[in-house]
Amino acid sequence: MQKLTLKQKISQMFILGFEGEDYSSNAYFKELLKNNLGGVIFFSQNIKTKLQFKNLISDIKKESFSQLFFSIDQEGGRVERTENIHGGKKYLSAQYAYEKGLDFLQNQTHEIASELKNYGINMNFAPVLDVNTNKNNPIINERAFSDKPEEVIKAAKIVVDEYEKYNIITVGKHFPGHGDASKDSHKTLPVIDLSYEEMIKTHIRPFKELIKSGLPAIMAAHVLYPHLSDDNLPASLSKKIIFDLLRKKLSFSGIIMTDDMEMNGVKGFSKIDACTLAINAGVDMFIFRNTTKEIYDLISLIEDRVKNGIISEKRIDEAINNIFEIKCRYKIVG
Repeated sequence: MQKLTLKQKISQMFILGFEGEDYSSNAYFKELLKNNLGGVIFFSQNIKTKLQFKNLISDIKKESFSQLFFSIDQEGGRVERTENIHGGKKYLSAQYAYEKGLDFLQNQTHEIASELKNYGINMNFAPVLDVNTNKNNPIINERAFSDKPEEVIKAAKIVVDEYEKYNIITVGKHFPGHGDASKDSHKTLPVIDLSYEEMIKTHIRPFKELIKSGLPAIMAAHVLYPHLSDDNLPASLSKKIIFDLLRKKLSFSGIIMTDDMEMNGVKGFSKIDACTLAINAGVDMFIFRNTTKEIYDLISLIEDRVKNGIISEKRIDEAINNIFEIKCRYKIVG
């Protein structure tokens, strides 16, 4: 880490995607690959056949300066990125897989993990740790294992344990709990108006238990929680939720990342202001689904804010340490 430039350190904090089946036409993505990008995220549009996907990962690996997180949202059901390979959705969503029994859930997770490992994926944005207490939830619903925290914990531990067998990093989401939302954070900023006590008792409980079991990474929600924080910020940008609650109170030492920063839940902020707030709150990594000139320039803007003292370089170094600790733990770097 001591050999990295400040810009290379900041680049390591980004997980980026690109349009289409081939990254080579995206000059900004290619440049960041050579300048210590932290990871890549793949969507259905990037994945057409088994061979094409394996070759895509292999080609990116050859061109990259650093050892990358190769990441994907592969929950099963509604959120499944290999549908072009399988000619549609192959796996059941969390709720329906869990309802079929623990053996079924374990076997399905085994199949997903084995498939992802074969392609070269080393990080999956799963399991969903949300407790689906709002039956009209437009975004979580059957993506959650259950509306009961103890059931979510039981199912999630099976899923995480199965991925561990394949040395795939799991990312619990969406902290501190998206299950009671009545709006979709892709479209707007939801507000969850539950009391602190109810959030702790129900929605934060699965995160707390999985942290005790060694969960390596957590994704923060673009959701506002007035009773968890009085800063009027979504959880992903809130120091009271990220640092005070997740880092200190829950003693989480792994990687904290945001949900996709292109979502409308954070559209009330410029990208540089959102990233500044998030880094200062304790976030280690950002996801952006497409690498544009704006994202490329964002890294330089963050660098300027570090040099101007708006973001401390100590906080950047903490993030890099957290990232490299997980990359070492999962043998992505030696």
